[in-house]
Amino acid sequence: MACSRSRLLGSPASIAVLILSFFQGSVCGITFTFTNRCPDTVWPGLLSGSGTPPLETTGFALAPGQSRSLPAPQGWSGRFWGRSGCDFDASGKGSCATGDCGSGEVECRGAGASPPATLAEFTLDGAGGKDFYDVSLVDGYNLPMLVQAAAPDCPDTGCLVDLNERCPDELRADDGRACRSACEAFGSPEYCCNGAYGNPNTCHPSQYSQLFKSACPKSYSYAYDDATSTFTCNHTDYTITFCPKSTPSSDKSKHSSRRPSHEQLEDSVWLASLKKSDAGALAVASWSASIVIQSALAIAVVITLVALEQPLFSLL
Repeated sequence: MACSRSRLLGSPASIAVLILSFFQGSVCGITFTFTNRCPDTVWPGLLSGSGTPPLETTGFALAPGQSRSLPAPQGWSGRFWGRSGCDFDASGKGSCATGDCGSGEVECRGAGASPPATLAEFTLDGAGGKDFYDVSLVDGYNLPMLVQAAAPDCPDTGCLVDLNERCPDELRADDGRACRSACEAFGSPEYCCNGAYGNPNTCHPSQYSQLFKSACPKSYSYAYDDATSTFTCNHTDYTITFCPKSTPSSDKSKHSSRRPSHEQLEDSVWLASLKKSDAGALAVASWSASIVIQSALAIAVVITLVALEQPLFSLL
């Protein structure tokens, strides 16, 4: 979605915005990059929130080792998930074993995921101008997922463990390909946080949500798990990785040094360690230097134009 542009009037402020836009690109939106590190194809589903425009696609196929980037406009909100075990014909008609959106085709067209499904949720430019994001297991789990912000010092979040391997029998779904939430499995108000349990004072973690939380401590495990599960960042790009611990045969070299050990997947240690690699340090240094240079340039332009008090074309 293109951003609206005001006419260039030659004022210092408008010229500064023009120059910043030239060096930084559009300030109106961000980019989501989806990466599949699972051994099989994943079909990401995309659902835009009420009142926000849809992205350029609502569903697509992502082969092992493949990535795809999508722009999102300022103020966008919505959710992403991965569909697995899909069978689509040449015309794009079909369905998926997990995360199916019920559209009967690759594009979800405004439909959400059928539980159980691991969800990545975003609100861009929310309160205080910050982005809010989380990975939720409230609707159950089907695939490991990692969300990483491009900006330094913004936390990663996700569920890196294969919860299907440790899912209780009473929660198992789709022949072990997914793990249901207790709410979906039993429908009780105390698990669904509704009725008399529809507030944080009465709805508390259950033995099942605690199982999810112990395996994936940064993910939402039940409806009122906000304190340890919602993260914020200033306007930046994001990467959503499916099966982040895996190394598909088509993408072995780039990420092999970042593959976590089994022990690290049990808690948030590996999430923190991602930022500490040499490659991460170089990226942070490059990003910081770029911001400093761009800011200094904008300040210099404004000071110069204010001092001269003349429009842009008289300076050429």
